[in-house]
Amino acid sequence: MRFGTLGPFVLGPFVLAVLLLSAAVRPLAAAPPEVVVTINPVHSLVAAVMEGVAEPTLLVRGAASPHSYSLRPSDAKALNRAQLVFWVGEGLETFLIEPLAALSGEAKVVEVAALPGIGLLETREGGAWEAHVHGEGHHGHDHDHDHDHDHDHDHAASRDQHGHDEHGHDEHGHAEHGHDEHGHHEHGHEAHAHAEGKDLHLWLDPGNAKVIVEAAVQSLSEADPANAGRYRANGKAALARLDSLDEELKAALAPVKDAPFVVFHDAYQYFEAHYGLTAVGSISVSEGRAPGAKRLREVREKIAETGARCVFAEPQFQPALVATVVEGTAARTGVLDPVGADLAEGPEAYAELLRGLAGALNKCLAPQS
Repeated sequence: MRFGTLGPFVLGPFVLAVLLLSAAVRPLAAAPPEVVVTINPVHSLVAAVMEGVAEPTLLVRGAASPHSYSLRPSDAKALNRAQLVFWVGEGLETFLIEPLAALSGEAKVVEVAALPGIGLLETREGGAWEAHVHGEGHHGHDHDHDHDHDHDHDHAASRDQHGHDEHGHDEHGHAEHGHDEHGHHEHGHEAHAHAEGKDLHLWLDPGNAKVIVEAAVQSLSEADPANAGRYRANGKAALARLDSLDEELKAALAPVKDAPFVVFHDAYQYFEAHYGLTAVGSISVSEGRAPGAKRLREVREKIAETGARCVFAEPQFQPALVATVVEGTAARTGVLDPVGADLAEGPEAYAELLRGLAGALNKCLAPQS
C-alpha cells in the first residue's frame, strides 16, 4: 500500500510522518527589516534597492518641508519599529534630531551626509552669486564659481569620472566623523561636524545618489542577510539606471547650460554644479524667512547685470515674490521642485524628479523664437 510518493520513491508511513512534522515546525523566514526614510528622493533610492522585498516608510510627504516638518503619531510609531533609518542630516531634517537620539540602541541610523564618498558643497551666502566664468575647463563643465568653493565643487563633480568617489578614499575625511565603516550614525557631535556650513540638498547630484544606493545595499544586506542577494542585484540595476539617466540629462541640458537664471531658494547647487548650469542668485535666504528689500534689490540687479532668462518659483511657496522680482525685466518665470512634492513615492520617483528639473529648466531657459 502506498502512503505517499516523492518522484520515483515510495515513502513509508514513518518517513512521511517525519517529513510532515518537520514542515510543521520549520520556523518562518525572518521578516525583512522595517526601514524609515525621511524625504522622497532618498526614499526612492532606498525603495529601488528594496524592490521585491519590502517597502520603506516615507516620513515627509507631499509639499511638506523637511526644514519645518512636525512628526505625527504614526511617524513616531514607524520610527520606534524601525531597524534602519535613513536621513540626510541634522542640518536638513532638524525635526528628527531629538527623536533619533531617543531611539533604542538596536536601530541603525544612516546619515547620508556622513557617508564616505558623498560630495558636499559649501552653503552660498547672499542672494546674488558671482556669475560663472566659462572657458576655464572647470571639472569638465567649462565653468567656475568665483566664490571660494572650487575645492568642494571639484570634489562633487569628480564623481562624474568614476560614478562615485572611490569609497574609502574620501578627501574630506568623512569616514572619521562619528559613523562606523558602514555609515551608521553614532549620535555624537563629531558625526555632524563635517556638515557644518554645507549645503545638504546633496541628492540632486547623481553621483551622490549612487553613493546612497551603495550604502543602502550594504546596510540592508547586513540587517537582512537572507535577502542580501536581492539587494545586491537591485542595487546593481539601480546604479545602471542612474548612469543612463545622467547621460540623458547631460544631453538634455547642454543647450541651456550657459543661460543664467535665478531660483527661489538655494536648493539646486548640486544639480547646477554637476551639469554645468549658470544659476546667478536666489530670492529667499531660507525657508520660512522672507527676503528683505535689500535682498530683492540685489537679485533684481543681478537679473539686469546677467540678463537672466528665468526666475524660478517653487510649488510650496506663493509666487508673489517671483512676480515682484521679474517686474520690469525681460526674465520669464518657471517652477522648480527640489524634493518632488507631487511625485508618487517609489523607485521611479528619483528619476522623475531629475527629469522634471531638466524639463522645467529647458522650457524656461530656451531662447525665444
